[in-house]
Amino acid sequence: MRATRVKETHHPDPAPERLRGFFLEKNETPVTKEQQNNQKPRRQRSAQIKEGPTRAPHRSLLRAAGVAPEHMDRPFVALVNSFAEIVPGHVHLDGFGRHIKAALRAAGYVPFEFNTIAVDDGIAMGHSGMRYSLPSREIIADSVETMIAAHCFDAMVCVPNCDKIVPGMLMAAARLDIPTIFVSGGPMATGRLADGTATDLSSVFEAVAKHQNGDIDDAQLGEFEARSCPTCGSCSGLFTANSMNCLMEVLGIALPYNGTAPALSAEREVLATDAVAKLERLLAEDITARQVLNKQAFLDAIALDVAMGGSTNTVMHLLAIAREAEVELSLDEVDTVARRVPYLTKLSPSGKHHMDDLARAGGIPALLGQLHQGGLIDGERVTVTGETLSTNLKDAEAADPEVIRPLDRPYAVGGGLAVLFGNLAPDGAVLKTGAVAPSMRHHRGPARVFDGHDEAVAAIHAGQIVAGDVVVIRYEGPAGGPGMQEMLEPTSAIAGRGLAGSVALITDGRFSGATRGACVGHISPEAASGGPIAALQEGDMIVIDIERRRIDVELSEESIAARIATRRQPQRHVASRWLRRYAAMVTSASTGAVLADPVRS
Repeated sequence: MRATRVKETHHPDPAPERLRGFFLEKNETPVTKEQQNNQKPRRQRSAQIKEGPTRAPHRSLLRAAGVAPEHMDRPFVALVNSFAEIVPGHVHLDGFGRHIKAALRAAGYVPFEFNTIAVDDGIAMGHSGMRYSLPSREIIADSVETMIAAHCFDAMVCVPNCDKIVPGMLMAAARLDIPTIFVSGGPMATGRLADGTATDLSSVFEAVAKHQNGDIDDAQLGEFEARSCPTCGSCSGLFTANSMNCLMEVLGIALPYNGTAPALSAEREVLATDAVAKLERLLAEDITARQVLNKQAFLDAIALDVAMGGSTNTVMHLLAIAREAEVELSLDEVDTVARRVPYLTKLSPSGKHHMDDLARAGGIPALLGQLHQGGLIDGERVTVTGETLSTNLKDAEAADPEVIRPLDRPYAVGGGLAVLFGNLAPDGAVLKTGAVAPSMRHHRGPARVFDGHDEAVAAIHAGQIVAGDVVVIRYEGPAGGPGMQEMLEPTSAIAGRGLAGSVALITDGRFSGATRGACVGHISPEAASGGPIAALQEGDMIVIDIERRRIDVELSEESIAARIATRRQPQRHVASRWLRRYAAMVTSASTGAVLADPVRS
């Protein structure tokens, strides 16, 4: 039987018209041939998916996605967005992404947007969801690599904002080593109570403890809740998100003022437009991520970190990013820098100032200008501006000497972070010295030992912790948790009960950037790996000495070894297959808590 012939209908190129808004605005000014030639790198990476007769199937699919034939020779730029509606630091990034795509189209590029996941640490705090926060960093890095490598993009513009999203994208950028520029979503405004007092997320956590202690009533707690996070954006203190967004400026992977330009501001939109303009030189000269993220960039990032008293999490993230960039970086080097760089800013949770105060005082360029004048950072290295760091800083001035102190009048001669070693942390531990009361810079006290976060929180709220104690929270490391959850709830409970100046907390877990007090985290090796912290018992005397960079228990090495040999590790049921895989593969916090590489390991 003869088959019925279907009448053919010619559709010359329907997809570009249907999807035209994604790639080329109808009122866009056409890009000249000369401009297109200037934008082309020596050989586009995207040529692998669009050039030659054998790539006809690929071009067919690209047409279906909305790419017109006449645009195939333009650079393909990935817009790596982290928009997520449940994260206040990211809820506005869909609109911000549209602004960046419009700028990319106007510059003659073909933009393709895709999203990563994003965990809000504040919302995940204090329950099992926090175990997913640090592991999400690895998912983000792997997913960005997957999308970029699979589709052969020529360059990428990364739009992160909050805690693990920034380092996750930076790890991917270092791993992929293509022209890359970062534009963060920006910080939220500082909250204000009815009487004008500044407030932020850490204030709410501490208010919970005050409420449970009977120091404030329901209405007062409600006021903290309603007023502390007034806008979208990354939380207004110098917590992990803002610390990382600021560090990208000195790393050279983002433009000046990336860390302080407010979310939803005209300044933030201009920053994004300027970032797109820088892509032309990055592509033309093939300036890739690793050329920017070199060894000196990481050392300078540590200098800025300790000068501004950033989150302790930044140390772990910088170690992880350096590993992806194939740069050797150790905790010893971190502490060497920390000892020579003064503490010049004191932002919440360590002080009364917030990100909008830092922006008003001149932002990160003003702070870097102080460090550069003192010879504490190297200004002669390339950045994504195409210029050196010192060139980027030439017009920077500190407008408020209380927000950004001069070198001859620092808050402290040593920086705001420190790395401690000792028989409790042979591989190191991290402390935010800027958030420690002077009375706690040397502390000796009895161990109050808890095999997990929840037990410790319950004891603190029940009034079982008293002045002089050292709260020990173990089996919360990268593998032991698993996931190395943050300890903002117990540290906030200690502060809320008025004990921040008399009680220390040590853990193989980690801390939120909003934590304040004598809090030593990332103790390595962790308890689950047989680290000395696993040997501690109730009443053991622990000594924390910040000046000597020591954390020790008053036990002999023989006693510690004997206890570890006979320890009974708590059996923690982990229902998640992903977290079980993570626990099996994750390495020590002292090396960045990255997943083991079977080749490098």
